[in-house]
Amino acid sequence: MTVVKYTIESEIAGERIDKAVSTFEAEWSRNQIAGWISDGILKVNGEDVKAKYKVREGDVIEIDIPEPEPLEVIPEEMDLEIVYEDSDVLVVNKPKGMVVHPAPGHLTGTLVNGLMHHCKDLSGINGILRPGIVHRIDKDTSGLLMVAKNDVAHNSLVEQLVNKTVTRKYTALVHGHIAHDKGTIDAPIGRDPKDRQKQAIVDNGKHAVTHFHVLERFGGKYTLVECKLETGRTHQIRIHMNYIGYPLVGDPKYGPKKTIDFGGQVLHAGILGFIHPITKEYLEFEAPLPDDFKELLEQLRKEN
Repeated sequence: MTVVKYTIESEIAGERIDKAVSTFEAEWSRNQIAGWISDGILKVNGEDVKAKYKVREGDVIEIDIPEPEPLEVIPEEMDLEIVYEDSDVLVVNKPKGMVVHPAPGHLTGTLVNGLMHHCKDLSGINGILRPGIVHRIDKDTSGLLMVAKNDVAHNSLVEQLVNKTVTRKYTALVHGHIAHDKGTIDAPIGRDPKDRQKQAIVDNGKHAVTHFHVLERFGGKYTLVECKLETGRTHQIRIHMNYIGYPLVGDPKYGPKKTIDFGGQVLHAGILGFIHPITKEYLEFEAPLPDDFKELLEQLRKEN
């Protein structure tokens, strides 16, 4: 058991306990919390409570979180596009629609399953569900990811991300006509206080900076941009572009309901560069736009 304690602050006082506790950790669902309450794992001020209990400011929530059941991630043969590989690092071009790593209840069909079949030596720093994974891109975003094949490489690549020396450039199609040719968005990102499944621009969020420049404009309705990440927060480009009034086309979470049906946001991680953990040589890779992305652009060009 892992025991955690939280004190209820004024901002969430009066909420049902399951809703209040779900704001503490993004992975905790309200159903999971309700189960903890019924099992007596979750207590308020040392006492059992009912699921309908409404928290009060100063309440102390104590949870004896059960140890997770051991999970086995099965290697799966996949047709992965390996852009670069040596004994320390690997760069893969992930297709749109593929989840990067397994999670409880979703243990197959992910990039990690394919990587485990492709090579047996992946760093173990992130545990059994995320071997080798240094950074992620969203399920419906295509493009380049670096993977560590040992812990020395993993630590080096993470340090480069922290020091903002990794080159990460994305191509995105957004709604609206961006009149200026380039810009920088500097706005902190954190959990959306109104929807725990989303991120948002919030005053107490983590520092987040995105640089962009315009590549092409389409009749005042759409703009193609290249976004360069200075930081790498969850959904950063999607949130930042929406924040300045140009949401990504096809974005199911942060964009408008009326959009082009693309099966997800029109976003591609096309350029990735980093210093090799062992040789110290700077490496940079480029993945061309996927066919469906290129076809959409051609269609827009014909319409304008």
